[in-house]
Parts: sequence; C-alpha cells; structure tokens
Amino acid sequence: GTTEEDVIDRIEVLHRKNVVRQIGAIFDTRKLKYQSMLVAMRFPEDKLDKAAQFLNRHPGISHNYERGGHFNLWFTIAVPPDRSLDDEVRMLGELTGAISTRLLPTIKFFKIGVNFDMVKGKSDATEGYRPEDQGTTSTTSPEVTQDVIDYVKVMQEDLPRVSRPFDAMAEQLDMTVEQLFARADELVEKKIMRRYSAVLHHRRAGFSSNAMIVWKVPEERSEEIGTIMAQHPAVTHCYQRPIYEDWPYSHFTMVHGTSEEECERFGEEIADATGMNERQLVYSLREYKKTRVRYFVEDEFVIEELQPIS
Repeated sequence: GTTEEDVIDRIEVLHRKNVVRQIGAIFDTRKLKYQSMLVAMRFPEDKLDKAAQFLNRHPGISHNYERGGHFNLWFTIAVPPDRSLDDEVRMLGELTGAISTRLLPTIKFFKIGVNFDMVKGKSDATEGYRPEDQGTTSTTSPEVTQDVIDYVKVMQEDLPRVSRPFDAMAEQLDMTVEQLFARADELVEKKIMRRYSAVLHHRRAGFSSNAMIVWKVPEERSEEIGTIMAQHPAVTHCYQRPIYEDWPYSHFTMVHGTSEEECERFGEEIADATGMNERQLVYSLREYKKTRVRYFVEDEFVIEELQPIS
C-alpha cells in the first residue's frame, strides 16, 4: 500500500524527469470530425532544422521526427472539419521549401494501442482491427455536439496533481464528478474517447529505440499480411498507406525496443511470419515534437498569413 501524498509525489517526479509527458483523455481524431494523416517530406540537410521548427508551430502537428532515409522529415497532422487537409499540407510544403512531399493517409488500419511493461522491458500492443477506424476522417461517427466539444476541451488537459483532480474539471463543466465519469463511459462506448491514461516518453521509460518498419506487400495480399503483422506483440501500430513511384512500401509497422538490435529482430520475426522480405527499418534520429493534438482551441496560427522560410 501507499498514501495519496506519495502517489502525487511520484507522479510529480515522473513529470519532472519527463518520463510521463501528460495524463489525460485520449480522443479519436476521426470521431471528432478532424482529418488527419502521416506526411513525409524531403529537405536538404542544411534546411531541415529550420523547416522542422516552422512546422512545429502548426497546432495540428502532434508528432514531428527526423528519420533516416530518402524522406528525412515525418510528421502527423490533423485539421478541423472546416479546413482542407490536402491544401494545408501543400501550403506547408511550399512555405518550408520541401524538395518533395508525400501524403500518406491511412487506407486500412490493422492495429493501434500500446502498453509498456516497465519490468520486463517489453511493449504489448492490444487494440486490433476496427472497420470504423478507416480513412482520414469518419463519416459514420455520432454528431459532435457542443456538449461533447466542451467536455473534450476540459478533459484533454493534463491531470492536476492535487488530491481531488476531477472536482475542478466537473465544476468547469457544471456537473458532478459522477456525471463527469458517466460522460466518459458514454464517450468510450461511442469510441469518441479511447482511454484516460498517461503518455510516456518512450526513451526515458527505457524503450530507447523505435523503428518504423515499412514493407512492400502485394496489393492482393494486403489484408492477409496486415492482419499477420498486427499479431506480433511488439507492433504498436500497423497501417496500410498509399504507395508512390519513389515509395513502394504500403504497410507500416511501428515497433519499440530497448535497442536497434531488438528492433531488427522484430523485423526478422515479422518477415518470417509473413514471407515478406522487402522492407526498410526507418529509425527516429531526432524528435522535434511529440504532443497531443489539442482539439477545438483557438490558435493564432493562420497559415495563409505566413511567409516562406528563407
């Protein structure tokens, strides 16, 4: 057993050491009618930092990484329903002077969700294929009412490190704590809210390597192979995405390990299970940004008013 004060102190230490990035509600971007996708860009090495810092200003860019390979900057972006995602990415490419840009929306989703075993040093990804998660946005999800928007705006914030953290949240929403939790259950049932949890800094939590393993998969075997890939316990995310002349890799599997050697072993195991051998391990070289998308917030970032970087 332990005391409430000790738990709060431990959480504070984990925040201060940046092991825990944030504790809060995680919502499904598509269910909130936001559009999202993965984007790969290529920049000259001497322009990369400046471009990455420029992109970091965009409120919808939640993950932004330098990675090895032909495309050296990869980011995820989400925009509200009243914005055009394709136009937004096109303008960002023009403003940053990208040599090339590839839009990589999800064609098919096979797996998402990861739990880290802090004792054994293993990741356990558990959420599997769900048809309603396909595409860049959802057309079948429930209407996003003003009540839902207000709830999202409050619950997406970091959990206060106080004795009764949900009291203030409930008060902001003019409801009781019991009603706050009941609404959470309702939104989980509707798959608008995925979970309420801590988001870890993987490297500081002991998972020092992560690799995006991309695979060349015949179209006619796409679903079969994706399903097998998703079953590997080290795979935290598994998607099918578009291919291009300069990017023939349709299947993306993200793995987290304690070393590059372990990530390479995961790749070998997936290859053995699927019979697919044409792959690349694309490692994260530098993290420029990793945060959650903050939904329904006012922001001063107006892309049409920005000047290209020099």
